[in-house]
Amino acid sequence: MATSLLLPDSSFYITCARQHHDPFVELATRAEDWEFVTCGVVVAEVTRGRADPFVLRKFRERFAVMIYLPTTNAVWERVTQLAWSLDRQGLVLPLPDLVIAAIALEADATVLTFDAHFQKIPGLRAIDRLS
Repeated sequence: MATSLLLPDSSFYITCARQHHDPFVELATRAEDWEFVTCGVVVAEVTRGRADPFVLRKFRERFAVMIYLPTTNAVWERVTQLAWSLDRQGLVLPLPDLVIAAIALEADATVLTFDAHFQKIPGLRAIDRLS
């Protein structure tokens, strides 16, 4: 049984695709350890770069069966707070990363990412490998 939520960031999917690995197969190898979730920002960032319509359809079909975490008003409040406080520390992070982080924080999910920005977000659990 899955122990906790894992939100793979766009960097995970994009890196796997560039290395000619199926990211969903890699996730399936750890399905007993994690409950995989996604969100609109990740889906939009990943699918916009799929040039091959067949690959795009495959990605969309696989995202469609994942748990989809919503971008609620509470998430936007958290994004606003994170952006404001990090900016004051001189850490100006991309808005999509802040949205993904806020969604993960609201859902108590861990983020799987190769993007160092996520390590700078207070309270966020971020990992860079499934093992």
